[in-house]
Amino acid sequence: MRLNTLFAAAALLLTPALAFAHPGHGDNGLVAGISHPLSGIDHLLAMVAVGLWAAQQKGAARWALPCTFVGTMLIGGMLGFEGLELPALESGIAASVLALGLAVALAVRPPLFVAVAATALFALFHGVAHGLELPDMSSPWAYAAGFVGATAVLHAAGYAVVRFLPAAAAPLVRVAGAASAATGVCLLAKAVSKPTSIPSLIPCRAITPCRDDASRCPSLQAPPSSLN
Repeated sequence: MRLNTLFAAAALLLTPALAFAHPGHGDNGLVAGISHPLSGIDHLLAMVAVGLWAAQQKGAARWALPCTFVGTMLIGGMLGFEGLELPALESGIAASVLALGLAVALAVRPPLFVAVAATALFALFHGVAHGLELPDMSSPWAYAAGFVGATAVLHAAGYAVVRFLPAAAAPLVRVAGAASAATGVCLLAKAVSKPTSIPSLIPCRAITPCRDDASRCPSLQAPPSSLN
């Protein structure tokens, strides 16, 4: 019965995505939204780890962690649609893979508010990354429905692994968490080794005159002529 309830909840979360899956409602955006969490190893590991970690908890944390991640990720996606970047975005995502992997490997059960706060912070980074990758000419709502639905399924998959496998398999879950954390270390090392720049908190695209007036946006100004 618990398994049926879990997948029924996942199906309910996928309903918005299915509503956009008809011609004329941003098909490309929907497909891109679904594929984005699945095609990136960082997103994939973090989202499965949220489900694994939630299943290791007790009480309200079991549903609060996945719901917090999905909700905050959607907010981050909306910010990403507006072009708002977070400092050290790639490092933050890699750190989430590391931290969530360690949480699963150690089966830690922190106070609920600590677990929810950490989950929300990680989800914000992932959501902004999704939003910034919105394909051109795609419906942002279809795209959002896609990545929200895919994330919910990944959470449900991780949860099911812990809750419905034999108790003897519990050590394997911790090993999987350790492997995810090790991957997070590699991703973090790669991210911090890249040249860093401080993103603008007010993106140029948000300034309407910038599109038509090069004087308002230095990035649009032509380079000085070499003939002088």
